[in-house]
Amino acid sequence: MPGRAFITTPIYYVNDVPHIGHAYTTVNADALARWHRMIGDDVYFLTGTDEHGLKIARAAEAKGVSPQAHVDEVAARYHQVWDLLDIEPDRFIRTTDVDHIAAVQSFLQKAYDNGHIYKASYAGWYCVACEAYYDEDELLANPDGGPGLDPIHERPVEWFEEENWFFRLSAFEQPLLDWYDAHPDAVAPTGKRNEALGLIRGGLRDISITRTSIDWGVPVPWDEGHVFYVWYDALINYATAVGYGSDPERFEKWWPHVRHLIGKDILRFHCVYWPAMLLAAGEEPPANINVHGYLLVGGEKMSKTKLNQIFPADLVEEFGVDGYRYHFLRDTAFGPDGDFSYEAMVARYNSDLANNLGNLLSRVATVVAKKCDGIGPAPRPDSPLAAVAAEVVADVTAAWAAVQPSAALEATWRLIRDANAMLEATEPWKAEPGPEVDGVLGDAIEVLRLVAVLASPALTRSPSQIWARIGLDGSPTDRPLAEVSGWGGYPGGLPVTKGDPLFPRLTAR
Repeated sequence: MPGRAFITTPIYYVNDVPHIGHAYTTVNADALARWHRMIGDDVYFLTGTDEHGLKIARAAEAKGVSPQAHVDEVAARYHQVWDLLDIEPDRFIRTTDVDHIAAVQSFLQKAYDNGHIYKASYAGWYCVACEAYYDEDELLANPDGGPGLDPIHERPVEWFEEENWFFRLSAFEQPLLDWYDAHPDAVAPTGKRNEALGLIRGGLRDISITRTSIDWGVPVPWDEGHVFYVWYDALINYATAVGYGSDPERFEKWWPHVRHLIGKDILRFHCVYWPAMLLAAGEEPPANINVHGYLLVGGEKMSKTKLNQIFPADLVEEFGVDGYRYHFLRDTAFGPDGDFSYEAMVARYNSDLANNLGNLLSRVATVVAKKCDGIGPAPRPDSPLAAVAAEVVADVTAAWAAVQPSAALEATWRLIRDANAMLEATEPWKAEPGPEVDGVLGDAIEVLRLVAVLASPALTRSPSQIWARIGLDGSPTDRPLAEVSGWGGYPGGLPVTKGDPLFPRLTAR
């Protein structure tokens, strides 16, 4: 039976253009969505931009433009980068979208009607960069004196005092603990689940969810002059996109069957506040939240202040789209922190793409031209690679189910390495044409066919080229995985062409 896969990224705050950290989450989500489409699931893939708040209003003012003009410009840059990386969401949502504004008002009105929102005065330390309040003991020491630094961006916080509407988060300590107990696999990896539980068990304080000091936000429907504070507008995007408040049947289809992919810096909002907000509105918390670490550069988190941001276009120009996507899906396991280096990217590209996959395709095409008159033989039913292929398909399937693209690609490349080892052991280029050579070459072509299928969620361009070069029509994703993942799918008797190198070797700058 086909399943459902509602896959989301965070919606990115439009204070900056997208760098490789933003792209890391989004490429992973896109690849996961492509995998689920391959196995026949009904898929809805969502990403977008978070466009309200004080930081945006100040940035627009500094540029001398309206907040709307500012967010329109930055949102367009996200579209450009996602197009560059072959990221294909079913919807790119913006918190300035009309249906989202209506959904936020409907959702929080429900929580208000249920008695979970009340009015009070608030004073506290606020980080404009995070759009978040912090307790004194959460702040870092400021070496220059004055207010402490926020723990994420390490910028001085500001003191804010105003009358706000508050969400009664403290009332949800036990309901959240009960939900976590009933859904032990909802948050992964386990360490991040434990971190969320630690936040809840440490005690939850009610949180301010509106502001009166700015007007760039979603208006509070029951109190003119208040707008919703950015996080409690932004989180609701996941519900907006599947029809909350506008299409109950559609919302029932997709919710709570969602898989959020997020970075660890927003764990509190997604693993504590968001489930509590849903419970307050009478809805189920999200089914799955997968948390990954930081993508570091030189051991540090990317930021404008540290001048260590790297932009996708700079890497795509050298490595191509497939080289870019492969590196970030293969080299950094989803979960722990990863450390990017240009040298490691060159090494991974040359090792896996140029030497292993590209060389296998080139070598097979060359030998087929010489020994088989350019016509690809069929694989052997009893090939020693058949059992390996079956194990690889099982391992790849398990890895994608666990949201581990790196493990899925490692399993796929095991098949490539075994095929190259078989060619090295048998040396068909030295043998006389005949059944033995045909069998070895047919096996290698079948491996190329299977790899084209299994690598398609990660590599959006080269699998179709491989498919065409071994003489197959269409593309590797035209049919469900179950129909194309068994050994022996290559029929033989088709023309095999060499073409230019699929992945030309690179030399580090």
